[in-house]
Amino acid sequence: MITVRYFAGARAAAGVATEQVGGPTSVAALRAALTTAHPALTAVLPKCALLIAGTRAPSDDTEIPDEVTVDVLPPFAGG
Repeated sequence: MITVRYFAGARAAAGVATEQVGGPTSVAALRAALTTAHPALTAVLPKCALLIAGTRAPSDDTEIPDEVTVDVLPPFAGG
């Protein structure tokens, strides 16, 4: 299982702070599964960075191993 943690606007769109998703998978497959489970993510998820075990996923082809945490981070204003 993969643990998915949502932050800020992604959390609001998903309606949950965290959830478990079957794995392993790719970034593209995870994005598809998340938008199917939470349709409101359709507008937010394309703008989000995905961190796999703390490292930004470089592409949608990136494989996500089982038993890791994926953080879904929308762009943040300010700095």
